[in-house]
Amino acid sequence: MNTKAISTHPPILGHPEGLFFLFFTEMWERFSYYGMRSLLVLFLVSSAMKGGWGWDRADALNLYGSYTFWVYVTGILGGFLADKVLGARRAVVIGGFIISAGHICLTLDTHMTFYAGLALIVCGTGLFKPNISTIVGQLYGQGESEDIKRDAGYTLFYMGVNSGAFFGMALCGYIGEKISWNYGFGLAGFFMILGALQFYFAGSVFGDIGGAVNKDSPVAKTDPEEQAHVVRDRLIAIGVFSAVTVFFWMAFEQAGGSMTIFAADYTNRTLDGSAGFIFKIINTLLLIVPTMVLTWVLYTLVRQTIKRYPLSNLFIVICFVAVWALLIWMLEREFEADSAVVPATWFGILNSFFIIILAPLFSKLWQDYWQPSGPVKFGTGLILLGLGFGVLAFGASGIPSGAKTASVSMIWLVLAYLFHTMGELCVSPVGLSYISKLAPARLLGMMFGVWFIMTAIANKLAGMTGSLIDDISTTYSMSTFFLIFTLLPIGAGLGMMVINKWMLRKMHGVH
Repeated sequence: MNTKAISTHPPILGHPEGLFFLFFTEMWERFSYYGMRSLLVLFLVSSAMKGGWGWDRADALNLYGSYTFWVYVTGILGGFLADKVLGARRAVVIGGFIISAGHICLTLDTHMTFYAGLALIVCGTGLFKPNISTIVGQLYGQGESEDIKRDAGYTLFYMGVNSGAFFGMALCGYIGEKISWNYGFGLAGFFMILGALQFYFAGSVFGDIGGAVNKDSPVAKTDPEEQAHVVRDRLIAIGVFSAVTVFFWMAFEQAGGSMTIFAADYTNRTLDGSAGFIFKIINTLLLIVPTMVLTWVLYTLVRQTIKRYPLSNLFIVICFVAVWALLIWMLEREFEADSAVVPATWFGILNSFFIIILAPLFSKLWQDYWQPSGPVKFGTGLILLGLGFGVLAFGASGIPSGAKTASVSMIWLVLAYLFHTMGELCVSPVGLSYISKLAPARLLGMMFGVWFIMTAIANKLAGMTGSLIDDISTTYSMSTFFLIFTLLPIGAGLGMMVINKWMLRKMHGVH
């Protein structure tokens, strides 16, 4: 049974205004996570002369895989604590401040504080990540029309996720690579603190959604009026959706590992003369246009809610003022340089840029034009992801076996990220929406935890398989390495389409 916030205020862009407070909260958490993550492998493999630790690629990618594994595996514990003790909103606030403490530790420049910082980010994200997703689903009611709106709402929420990732990788990545690793890590923590504060001061917008757990509440004791076999079948469907995402994220999360190494060591990133100037113009538009779009979304929210939630709005505005100031400083600095050297972390923002541009289109697509079943959406997303790696395999086909450097055109990474993004929009926000619709109320947080534990397994596998990049590219070729990630997702996607009718029976009418 959904417990909805009682609000007489008009929707914003067709959705509850609470969605947009969640949008910006998740945006700054993802800013901190992806900003730091974009630097992690590069920091570890950089030489001591460049401020790094000088690790080899395999060790760095294995640590990356372990870190991202634990970031997501703690989600099941965070979901359990929210369901049984804290409530979702309190878990989000506590998690946000723990994450902030972790980023502060990363800036202290010792091995002990670095590992302590990673551990704190892991614990904080476990509390934060599954529970903010839970709140999104509870903003909507029951029925087919509300289910369609929920799908669209999760897609818009996912735009917030990727807006944060976009700015985090653009700003933290740039500052970390070109100024100081510590400053890059510290900037991530600054925005997380402001994000947690803006969520805390907007708490009343959610009514009793995500509030403290009331053990005497009938919601805490029983499921809705579904029969036991319906609940069981829907939990099986959640299990299948979650398990299939392992194939997706294992390949997709190469972005922070082997694809970053490919960008750093195998891609031509130095652009002189007119090519450099054209890149500077494109990069400016790439950064400024999404910032303008998000500033308009912020204006729409502030105009309607400033009188009721002044402090929350203040912290969001401070974040955007800081982003604009940093972007202007960064772009001015780049235009003063004689040539353009594209940071390896820059390619990571392409995924988020494409999300920001395409998410409203996909939201409109799901809502008004094409409503395929969840399994078909998943299958489509996996196939698109595989095609992206197929593009990379083709682009890398000219790299000799065992080569440690090359100068491949940037276009192959750009196209790969475009396909990956379209695949992601078919899988991740849709998966979150389906969990919110299929899970019984008393297990909602834990079911999001199951989703994230599968993501954890996928991230660990991503690190393990990514660490084989040197072995596979030496024994076979770099193209073969990427071809593996072409075939696995496409195979899983076709499998999802084959079991579509069986999955629909297990879902018992959930659209």
